Amino acid sequence: MRKFILSFILLFCTLSVFPITDTLFNELERVLSKKDVYTQQKLERIERLKSYVKKSDGHSLRTYNQYVKIFEEYKTLNFDSALTYAGKIKQEAESLKDPAKISHSKINIAFILLSSGMFKETHEEFKNIEIKNLSYADKVELLSLKARYYYDLCDFVKNDTYCSAYISLGNELADSAMVLAPRGSYRYYFISGLKNLRTGNLDDALRDYLQIVDRPTLTQHQYAIIASTLSYIYLRKQRNNQAMQFLIKAAIADVKSSTKENVAMFKLADTLFETGDNEKAYKYIRMAMADAEYYGARHRQFEVGTLLPIIEGKQLMMVEKQKNVIITYAAIVTLLIVIIAGFIVVTIKQNKKLQLAQVIISEANDTLQKTNLELTEVNKAIREANRIKDEYIGYYFNINSDYIDKIERFKKSVSQRLTLGRYDEIKQIINKIDLKKEREDLSVSFDRVFIKLFPYFLKEFNGLFDEKDRIILPDGQLLNTELRIFALIRLGIHDNDRIAKVMNFSVNTIYAYKTRIKNKSFISNDEFEDKIMAIKAD
Repeated sequence: MRKFILSFILLFCTLSVFPITDTLFNELERVLSKKDVYTQQKLERIERLKSYVKKSDGHSLRTYNQYVKIFEEYKTLNFDSALTYAGKIKQEAESLKDPAKISHSKINIAFILLSSGMFKETHEEFKNIEIKNLSYADKVELLSLKARYYYDLCDFVKNDTYCSAYISLGNELADSAMVLAPRGSYRYYFISGLKNLRTGNLDDALRDYLQIVDRPTLTQHQYAIIASTLSYIYLRKQRNNQAMQFLIKAAIADVKSSTKENVAMFKLADTLFETGDNEKAYKYIRMAMADAEYYGARHRQFEVGTLLPIIEGKQLMMVEKQKNVIITYAAIVTLLIVIIAGFIVVTIKQNKKLQLAQVIISEANDTLQKTNLELTEVNKAIREANRIKDEYIGYYFNINSDYIDKIERFKKSVSQRLTLGRYDEIKQIINKIDLKKEREDLSVSFDRVFIKLFPYFLKEFNGLFDEKDRIILPDGQLLNTELRIFALIRLGIHDNDRIAKVMNFSVNTIYAYKTRIKNKSFISNDEFEDKIMAIKAD
């Protein structure tokens, strides 16, 4: 009920700002239509910078500066390329034997690692930075980055015990950075705003960010970060009008700057989904996923991936579901009206049949309720079956595609060696084929898809046994042989012969596994598979 009320409020607030946000949405659509153009322009700038490097001779300050420019272009575009050029900057700095440049290059590496969610590697890189070699500006940058590291680490672990320590460390580093940063500068207000936001001082954070959001010296990427943060603050303060405007502006700035490591588009999709605008939410969440994949940030892909199937599923089912519900209930209401009208006429004309009419109405209502309950259960089963079907269709298409590629490469390799008469090499190629590993990889792929559909399968499966007989899997393992057999049963494959073929076992082996597991359960053997079928998909 609370979720419904919240959704209604958000929908009302969103509708109330449509006259203002329509223009911004139109601007967002306009820049999105040129998204590939912006990316291509950035890639062309990078290629020009690379061509300058190729013309230079050996290690030089000019080469170092060109690598810095290339890195600045890549750092919000692609993780792998940014990390590569951060390494090249370090190599050039070392060849120049400039301690300040060497330490600055390590800050670049730490920034990229943190942007990709590689916290352990970031921490190791911090330890390699000689602070004494840094300029005041670089010291401010390093302290700011360390503060962000601890704040992000808190968001990652989501544990109050550890978060308290991480926030305290982040605040101390932010204070140190503010002492060194020129008062009134962009860096000063940015750090101050970040600290105030993390300590819950929303009004102070708002004042800090409003001091810099309209500065003409801001880059598109800097503006996107500030605007996205302001959107979050306004949303916390229940000022939904301003929150939505700044969020759209942040997304526009990210597109214009061809920034793939962004959060604005994802947050915009999430907000629109909550307010019921699933069509726009679906479009923007797909763009957010495309950006996350392009940049290569695994933690961002995971974050977006948790929301994408929810929005996608709703988009696919919403229209059909609404249509079916309207038709069904319209037919039921029409039928009820006809029945009730008929009973009224009969009641007026024949008072003696009143009792009988009431009995008929009662029976009709009971039947209707029972039918509705049955239809609800059937619809749930159909939705679950469709989801399972869609997941495994995609899964088997991917698997088949991979195996076709392998067969094609194998065929090509053998054909070349047959042509050249290298028969011993053909034998070596055949001997390298590890069918056991291929089957294990196939099982692992199956396990991942199944656990995605039934994340609580192991917990509910173990609930059918006493504690001493429950299955404990090693870290990193999703299913074992026994669980995989009953996973296939949950997917509707009950025939031992089919299960044996899927798992490459004999029928007797499958029967032995099933019997041994059932005998351990406190559920009777006849009811055990029914209990397995009752396990719900997420």
